[in-house]
Amino acid sequence: MASPNDEFHAFFEQHHAELSRLAYLLLGGPDGAESADDLAADALVAIWHHWDRVRAARHPLAYARGVVANLARSRIRSRTRERRRIALFWSQHGEPAEGPDVPAMLDVRAALRRLPYRKRACVVLRHAFDLSERETASALGISVGTVKSQTSRGMAELERMLTEAAAPTGEEDPRGLLRGLGSGPVERRGW
Repeated sequence: MASPNDEFHAFFEQHHAELSRLAYLLLGGPDGAESADDLAADALVAIWHHWDRVRAARHPLAYARGVVANLARSRIRSRTRERRRIALFWSQHGEPAEGPDVPAMLDVRAALRRLPYRKRACVVLRHAFDLSERETASALGISVGTVKSQTSRGMAELERMLTEAAAPTGEEDPRGLLRGLGSGPVERRGW
């Protein structure tokens, strides 16, 4: 019988890359892979601290995805609060805050960053990671109906953004681009 340390090590080896990709797609920030790796590491530390509970769960990977999703949500909220504090600081000093730098062409990751967190999480888990509606609901702690509506709305928004960006270049179907996000080897420089 394997020890808890061995079980956790095997879980880490098998799922770290997937959890890191999930973190990358959920965070979507300019920090990219480094920030995603940090978040995945933080999630795995939290999982290690509760390993007895995780290994007893029916679906330990779903539990881990939920931890990653919750940590990503917290980081996004923290970033938002920080941006508001900075904007408030500059507005009180009379210097205008610069508007966002909107690129001419949107790729899938840029379009994902524009989606609200819950829509982005549902779309990423359903289409990039091919989870079922029930698995997605479990990972995010929401109902299956919410997964259905958020995924549908998120995909409609993504398709609109990507179609507008791809129209002049004639790029492939936006839904096909999304499917490729969850697969393939993890690389340090962009996924």
